Amino acid sequence: MTAPFARIVNLSHVHDPATTPLYPGDPEFTAETVATIEHDGYYLRRVCQGEHTGTHWGAPIHFDPDGLAADRLGPEDLLLPAVRIDVRAQCSGNRDYAITVADLQSWERRFGPIPRGAAVVAWTGWDGLWGTPAFAGTGEFSGHQPGFAPAAVRWLLDTGRLGRRGALGIDTFGPDLGTDESYTVSKLLYREHRISLECLANLADLPDTGAWVLAGGAIHRGGSGSPAGVYALIPC
Repeated sequence: MTAPFARIVNLSHVHDPATTPLYPGDPEFTAETVATIEHDGYYLRRVCQGEHTGTHWGAPIHFDPDGLAADRLGPEDLLLPAVRIDVRAQCSGNRDYAITVADLQSWERRFGPIPRGAAVVAWTGWDGLWGTPAFAGTGEFSGHQPGFAPAAVRWLLDTGRLGRRGALGIDTFGPDLGTDESYTVSKLLYREHRISLECLANLADLPDTGAWVLAGGAIHRGGSGSPAGVYALIPC
């Protein structure tokens, strides 16, 4: 049987306590070997990490106290048509770049309307900084990362492009500007069934349009999200 897609692209970084950047204040990421083949007949580790460590997705309850938790979302909430908004040029040299309505409208003039209920994925170039101090920033750059402008997200919501089931995706820690300590964009996003896809990888291999993204990971009861394997399904 022939698969209905040409290839699968891994959009997740490898999770590794030695290299995975942690958002300030997040719990420590550890991995401890608790059984070995030599002594126990099998190999097993105890892995401890936050629900939003590394590549992950976030559920509405992450910022909306009345929002749906991970176990109340359905499979259809985690499989979405995807568009990639390439803003690397704007973000190069500007850690505080906010993706604008004009950026989104420019994309639509080239590729057509953003599908309703899409995962709108911003490619800032931060996926190439993974595992380096530049990802989170140091010194005067600490806490600075690009993200979506609130006006851009309101436009996506007001025009119905995000729909009831949609997502914001990005290759940084999250869709908010790093300097926005009130998390304005996240509070706009996390309603109904909408999710976030964060710390994405390999966005060079995600086409501008036409792909679908699938977010995996554990479904925790009452969970705010999960570290995840996120995959792009590229159609034939």
